[in-house]
Amino acid sequence: MYSSSIPIRSDFLIAPGSPDSYIRLGLLPNGKTRSIRLLSRRQRSPRASLCSDPLLVQAARGNAISRPPAWMMRQAGRYMDAYKKLAKKHPSFRERSETVDLIVEISLQPWKAFQPDGVIIFSDILTPLPAFGVPFDIEEVKGPIIHSPICDEEALKCLHPIDLEKLQFVGESLSILREEVGEKAAVLGFVGAPWTIATYVVEGGSTRTYTTIKRMCHTAPRVLKVLLSHLTQAISDYVIFQVKSGAQCIQIFDSWGGQLPPNIWEQWSKPYIEQIVSLVRKECPQIPLVLYINGNGGLLERMTGIGVDVIGLDWTVDMADGRRRLGYNVNVQGNVDPAYLFSPLPVLTDEIHRVVRCAGRRGHILNLGHGVLMNTPEEAVAHFFDVVRGLSYDTLFEDGVTAQELEPLKL
Repeated sequence: MYSSSIPIRSDFLIAPGSPDSYIRLGLLPNGKTRSIRLLSRRQRSPRASLCSDPLLVQAARGNAISRPPAWMMRQAGRYMDAYKKLAKKHPSFRERSETVDLIVEISLQPWKAFQPDGVIIFSDILTPLPAFGVPFDIEEVKGPIIHSPICDEEALKCLHPIDLEKLQFVGESLSILREEVGEKAAVLGFVGAPWTIATYVVEGGSTRTYTTIKRMCHTAPRVLKVLLSHLTQAISDYVIFQVKSGAQCIQIFDSWGGQLPPNIWEQWSKPYIEQIVSLVRKECPQIPLVLYINGNGGLLERMTGIGVDVIGLDWTVDMADGRRRLGYNVNVQGNVDPAYLFSPLPVLTDEIHRVVRCAGRRGHILNLGHGVLMNTPEEAVAHFFDVVRGLSYDTLFEDGVTAQELEPLKL
């Protein structure tokens, strides 16, 4: 295990008097770092968790554990030599992500190489589309292509309830992964949020402007509401299916939610995510749910009432500031900048320590603030996980100062 004695150089936040009073502090003259004291009037009441649950599941529920668990978004994929070799033999992404043997092999590649605390199934947020009436293709250069976008009431007729029989390759893969990993790590499933899926369905594929669907909010709101409602039910059923197949934690990606003005996100994305959470809670009350929105700095306070267990922070939000804004009743995930994996290893170590210190010793899953970038050195990924396995909250907070709870800021 790698254990660094490198001092943490980055600034922290300290609350000298009230939750709204903060001072940025760096190193003390003797080279030691100041501790973070985060104050609040409220006490956490985490849901019950078994000590036999994987570390990641316990962290997602807010339980006291010895160190933060860690995994990475886009954990399996193009940066790994093993994946590149497999992709040459199987050049179709659809084949790789819809064939049980290949899904399992790719999902386990980073597990075998780095031993993360979470093993996420190799899949795509668009994978369930054909199961409820929206066929698509993926082209190497252009990405996903939906040949019949849904932009009017006539196009809505293609939609039907999700046929989970068409997604048995996902269920079988999750079951195998659960058996392979055992209780050494959490098996993660994931879905796209209704708004994010709708952007592809309406735009016909990837977009940089989102003009068609944003215009639709005002020119065809009824069509968009019907589409989002249908997606909400289908995605909810898909989440429950993944859980029953073996997933121990589910991440909801509202990847393009951050492209919306906050008030529009509250109208066209948030209510549908809330419905998913409500429907899933009825069937799977103990399953931890994570919500990640790329570019969520302007949405944090609006995300707190959705009901998920964990909110993912991208790297543009300072972890200590995110904690302050969300409050310690909300668990967090993130948020090392993926570019740090291209830095010298001691610098990466320092940043991991800084993020963990800022997050506090409870309710934090260490992750990147976005997915692993192409050409990321595998040595850096291995180092990331070596460092976190060598962490100890008792050592990081050996001065006895513990992270207390912090009420979120009011809008």
